[in-house]
Amino acid sequence: MSAPSRPFDVEAIRADFPILDRMMDPDTPMIYLDGGATSQRPRQVIDAEVAYLTRDNAAVKRGAHRMAAAATDAYEGSRKRVADFLGAPSAEEIVFTKNATEALNLVAYCLGNGDASTPAHLRVREGDEILVTEMEHHANLVPWQELARRTGATLRWIPMAEDFTLDLTDLDSLITERTKVVAFTHQSNVLGTINPVSRLVEAARAVGALTVLDAAQSVPHMPVDVASLGVDFVALSGHKMLGPTGIGVLWGRYEHLAALPPFLTGGSMIEVVHLDHSTYAEPPARFEAGTPPISQAVGLAAACDYLDALGMENVAEHERVLTDQALRGLADLDGVRVFGPAAGPGRAGAVSFELEGRHPHDVGQVLDSLGIQARVGHHCAWPLHRRFALHGTTRASFSVHTTTAEVEAFVTGVARTAEFFGSLS
Repeated sequence: MSAPSRPFDVEAIRADFPILDRMMDPDTPMIYLDGGATSQRPRQVIDAEVAYLTRDNAAVKRGAHRMAAAATDAYEGSRKRVADFLGAPSAEEIVFTKNATEALNLVAYCLGNGDASTPAHLRVREGDEILVTEMEHHANLVPWQELARRTGATLRWIPMAEDFTLDLTDLDSLITERTKVVAFTHQSNVLGTINPVSRLVEAARAVGALTVLDAAQSVPHMPVDVASLGVDFVALSGHKMLGPTGIGVLWGRYEHLAALPPFLTGGSMIEVVHLDHSTYAEPPARFEAGTPPISQAVGLAAACDYLDALGMENVAEHERVLTDQALRGLADLDGVRVFGPAAGPGRAGAVSFELEGRHPHDVGQVLDSLGIQARVGHHCAWPLHRRFALHGTTRASFSVHTTTAEVEAFVTGVARTAEFFGSLS
């Protein structure tokens, strides 16, 4: 990551996002508080993708003509840019995927698909154990369920504590000599909980287990340096970090990627093909079968440029202020219960709550009538909601363009929602 190159001026930032001018009704401005699901894109990202499509669009790596060379340069240059943003030691450790879900599935599938030529520490087999957490997004739970089912491994999980953090009391008994993988989220998409990566990595390393980090919610909102985290794999999505949909990233230690079997097979990931057998390219090409998301990679690189220009420390501080404001405001409202840790260094900008006696979908509809775009449901984290006996929650998630006035409008909107339902009782 580079040093910030522009002031963190929220009004100037908002001017970069064309969609923020939208009116939901003639007299109702749009307040977008759903960046945790999909972020909006600044002009710089949109323009970068359009410029590629209108000037250099061609298939990469497959032609000797100048257009193919330009497209390849754009694609591989984007890989280098993403690697720099994440602090990856090498661009060859960056695999472009469809999203974080595909990146996590890639790791889970490959760890169960090795043969005798695959190193033992990269093969999950019957009798092994896979450890996840009770707060995981389904994308970092279901692939491990499937891996356990296919291989006969045992799936275990770290429980949630009452304060909405992981209960690490029995961590030494949960991570055993049989543990092969520890997969966990960096930041909960529901609670805003920031998990203790170093402690979990240390415990996993002590038994030789691999660590897989779901960073879809953390990379857009705080400085993340994959080399210093100590994990083995990191997954993230472009559309949550001001970039395009249809592109994600898997970062993996090169020695792991080079030893794993492929996930998808076909064109572009091969070395030599015969009728009866094939050999496979070195990473990252081995894991990028078919035509890749080229324009999306260009857009993602532009998103990295944009965030770096703002400074990720500044982004994190901006969202901390907004989160503290929202938590204080909601705490003053009767019948509103917030789920997540108290404000502080272990808390980030996803604020989920319930309105007593009301279904979150009803709450979301009233907020929508006020122009407030918030998320409702179980947020692809059903076990977490079941742990706290919830059918679902309403979630506001903040971004670089969110203002204190919008957070104030959100808190006022929740209060008006409570009053509306109270008048019906």
